[in-house]
Amino acid sequence: MEDDILIRLVESWDEDDIVSLYRAGRWWKDEYDPRSIRGLIRGSFAFAVAIDKSSGHAIGMGRIISDGVSDGYLQDLVILPEFRHRGIGKTLVTALLKKCQDAGISWIGLIAEPDTEIFYKPLGFHRMEGHIPLILTGDP
Repeated sequence: MEDDILIRLVESWDEDDIVSLYRAGRWWKDEYDPRSIRGLIRGSFAFAVAIDKSSGHAIGMGRIISDGVSDGYLQDLVILPEFRHRGIGKTLVTALLKKCQDAGISWIGLIAEPDTEIFYKPLGFHRMEGHIPLILTGDP
């Protein structure tokens, strides 16, 4: 990773930076309230940002959702397109995994987007054969 990028675990960050990252990941909907970012970060077990030292803005992020005891889930990993393929994502994931490991959390899962398995495998992730990710799409 380049020397002009800093990875930091944070408890808060500029809402506009984070919304820009969610938009880059195509995960932000117009009806979402940017003020919810504060609670999203605080409610995460760990929230990491990659910071462009020259601008001070976040150019990447990722987070872990966990009870802090047993399981963790890696989510919302995104790097702005113009900063991709520089090792920033790997460094973000490594920092988040270290936070989990330091807390004794050894089961860490994620749901990867299509064609991203090649990114996660060298970091130690593998398919959970025999398991199917599910999502609630309506009222139970």
